[in-house]
Amino acid sequence: MNNRRLSPLDRVFRQLDDAVRTVLAPPPPASRPNPAKGVPEATMTERERRHAAALMRVNHAGEVMAQGLYQGQALTARLDEVRGAMEQAAVEEFDHLAWCEQRLVELRDRPSVLGPLWYSGAFLLGAGAGLAGDRWSLGFVAETEAQVINHLENHLGSLPPADQRSRAIIEQMKLDEAQHGAEAQAAGGLPLPAPAKGLMTLMSKVMTRTAYWL
Repeated sequence: MNNRRLSPLDRVFRQLDDAVRTVLAPPPPASRPNPAKGVPEATMTERERRHAAALMRVNHAGEVMAQGLYQGQALTARLDEVRGAMEQAAVEEFDHLAWCEQRLVELRDRPSVLGPLWYSGAFLLGAGAGLAGDRWSLGFVAETEAQVINHLENHLGSLPPADQRSRAIIEQMKLDEAQHGAEAQAAGGLPLPAPAKGLMTLMSKVMTRTAYWL
């Protein structure tokens, strides 16, 4: 179906379907090959395995939030081009969700039990950003991606050196997030005020520290 012909009510139902698929069902198959394909599994100590799994759980939770953000912004976007860009970004982020979940299975661990909370909170933030205006919404995307890249870089420095499979996934995620941020800026995203950036940083810290354990 052409997204530009959807009525507001149709878009609401579509977002509900996307929400259910994000937090209650396995992610759809990734549209791209897993970056870890062909990278051999390493032998790690139990402590290293648990730490790597916890980092990938945080990344998985971040991707659940990304779905909520983009879907919330798509719902309230004013321009069709912006709505389409948000929906396309959400599709691409599903690859990250699938890769992180697959890696968690390989590491004999699970996603965060607080997935519905991460999704719903991010959805409300995204919808609010969209209501503020498309250029603010795009600026919100750019700032979000900048903060995501920062925490991915921290994870790359914290991963057990032997865990090259997780590293390959995170490296590709980092490239994709940089592209999304650059596209949002090029589309006219406005720089966010310092208080908004600070609030986003605080919320990110709460999520990462909580999802590491839960």
